[in-house]
Amino acid sequence: MSSSGKVIILCSINSEKASESPTLETANSIADQLRTKFHVSNVSIRCVLGGGGDRLLSIVQAQESSCTLFGILSDESNNGGCEGIIDTLNAHSPHPYLKLNGCTKNAALEMAKFASLFQPASVRMSISSHLKTKRQAVYVQDSELKTMSEYTPLILEKYDTGTQITGEGVSLRNNEDIKPIRGKVRDRYDLNDTTMALVTTDRQSGFDRMLALVPYKGAVLNLTSAFWFEQTKDIIPNHLIDVPHPNVSIVKKCTPFPIEFVVRAYVTGSTSTSIWKNYQNGVRDYCGHALPEGLVKNQKLWKLLLTPTTKEEEHDRPISAASIVSEGWMTQADFDICADAAIAVFQKGQQIAESHGLVLVDTKYEMGKDNTTGEIMMIDEMHTPDSSRYWLASSYEDRIAQGLEPENIDKEFLRLWFRDHCDPYNDDTIPEAPRDLVVELSRRYISLFEMITWQDFQFASHDAEEGIANAISNACAAAKP
Repeated sequence: MSSSGKVIILCSINSEKASESPTLETANSIADQLRTKFHVSNVSIRCVLGGGGDRLLSIVQAQESSCTLFGILSDESNNGGCEGIIDTLNAHSPHPYLKLNGCTKNAALEMAKFASLFQPASVRMSISSHLKTKRQAVYVQDSELKTMSEYTPLILEKYDTGTQITGEGVSLRNNEDIKPIRGKVRDRYDLNDTTMALVTTDRQSGFDRMLALVPYKGAVLNLTSAFWFEQTKDIIPNHLIDVPHPNVSIVKKCTPFPIEFVVRAYVTGSTSTSIWKNYQNGVRDYCGHALPEGLVKNQKLWKLLLTPTTKEEEHDRPISAASIVSEGWMTQADFDICADAAIAVFQKGQQIAESHGLVLVDTKYEMGKDNTTGEIMMIDEMHTPDSSRYWLASSYEDRIAQGLEPENIDKEFLRLWFRDHCDPYNDDTIPEAPRDLVVELSRRYISLFEMITWQDFQFASHDAEEGIANAISNACAAAKP
């Protein structure tokens, strides 16, 4: 078929005042969607009274030598007119037709699918993109419904019984010499010279202090990392040996590089090291990348940018690849391996996230060398809700076009509550976070876990801190020579 085919929407109306017909309004909306959403060219509308008569016949005959798809639309009260048009097309037209319903979105999609047979490939690509967006929206809706209806009671039970994972109740009775090294969220247990256990707790930190204990948060972070380590182990080895408990990872001891490898796909962020904050402040040479004028917040970058930051006591700072080597943070050879791995792992993350209805916006990676072999590997966490930014893919394009912020499964509302109710940086004591906010935060963490991994979150396997202690003790016994 010719690539210059036509699409004609035939409107059967009762009144000679076509401008007053709701059917014409619907036809205009369908035509607009065909042009803008599906990139169908050469779309027109023809109004005919009743069944069409001589005017319809002249329209049909004028298209006899062209490749044309007709759409038929009529007033609800004028079904006879619609049938008259169909009779005329059957008798006099060699071209296919569609009888359209009044649902604008479905009618435009139906016509676009047929038109794609004789329109440019861009039409088929637009249809595929539209259907993918619809699927992504369904993923989000299903996850929200499931976690709200089924999971909230289980989260409430965990909160009300005070059985969140704090790390304080992990008692290694037969290994009293092994003491935890506590971080903001994770506790580390050195099992021997080559192995350690990482316990990810339910502690929610912010403003350099603990804000709340969020049920199941630790398991979400630990299991999400385990999922991504498995998905990317063919790109770069990682430190994970085993996950004997949802909150516990047994890992190889590594010496971390003093650099965080931040990969960004979009112009966004609010911290002092973020690309958008720096761009707002006039920075145009960012981590060695020349940023052009005219960038807009939340737009997609022209390519993935590796924007490393230093790990320093006072504050982290953005740094270029050249400066990392010249200042002695890493050798060129080590940096090249880590940089290539960071980009490749992020690309794999983007692919999986997109197929699950999410946009992987940016993330940070930590890498180090195995203390035994010297092999460079991924360590710490990977693509978790805490280390990465995710947006909802289904609404990104529309919201950006409207000048709105992208949708995300937001976790920032708890921090905002503390800012509104105290001075979290300077007050000696801060108020307790409201129960409903903490429970909602837990639900959102679990919802993100299921959307990222496409795995059901297993509540039954979470047996408080005694189970964590047993998992570490067993790992300790296995690690002994």
